[in-house]
Amino acid sequence: MLIKLENPGFLSKIIEIISELVTEVRIKVNDSGLSITAIDPANISMVRFVLPKSSFSQFETGDEVLGINLDNLKRILKRSGPSSSLILEKKENLLNIQISDRIKRNFNLSLIDIEGEEKDLPALEFSSVIEINSRDLSDSIEDCLVVADACSFIINNGKFIIEARGLNSAMSEFSGDEAKISAENCKSRYSLEYLQKFIKGAKLAEKVILKFANDHPLRMDIKNELIELSFLLAPRVETED
Repeated sequence: MLIKLENPGFLSKIIEIISELVTEVRIKVNDSGLSITAIDPANISMVRFVLPKSSFSQFETGDEVLGINLDNLKRILKRSGPSSSLILEKKENLLNIQISDRIKRNFNLSLIDIEGEEKDLPALEFSSVIEINSRDLSDSIEDCLVVADACSFIINNGKFIIEARGLNSAMSEFSGDEAKISAENCKSRYSLEYLQKFIKGAKLAEKVILKFANDHPLRMDIKNELIELSFLLAPRVETED
């Protein structure tokens, strides 16, 4: 296996985001590209990342599964810069990582065995689909973090509302002028701790697609010309104060 990526800064950012949810992953590399699917230890969230074959400048591989400690990989990828190129090459039980810019640097990362069952994102049905500006979503989530540790995603008469209530409250409201809304009335509550991590990925694209339903998991899809990143988050089903 030998794959080469130009300007690997976005990969470094995504690995950093995923490392906040899980510590170890299986990275799959095959003829379709590179992918990661993982569930956080609390079984509250799930992440799916795909870097298509077309994103690489060189791609020579069979079917490979690489067991990786993300903290170690994150530290190495952070050594790359805006003008760097990145080569990943499997050598027996090591992943050789070459970072080339003004000089060529080499790192060897030990591959690890990771137990557990391989899972993909489940096929769920959603009553509401929202396409929203990623900055607007990020601002709304940050607003909610000021007052609470969870927020509600609400569809009410064609409007999309993000609301948090504790001793204090915060609310953002979007009509069809600010977001593309295809939805029926519903409400579901989610952890802001996880949403805060997800929106770091949302900043990699101009738009974000949110899918949810009444007391139902949330799916967040982020895509640009290079990557596909999806998160799944279980709802908080509890009585609000």
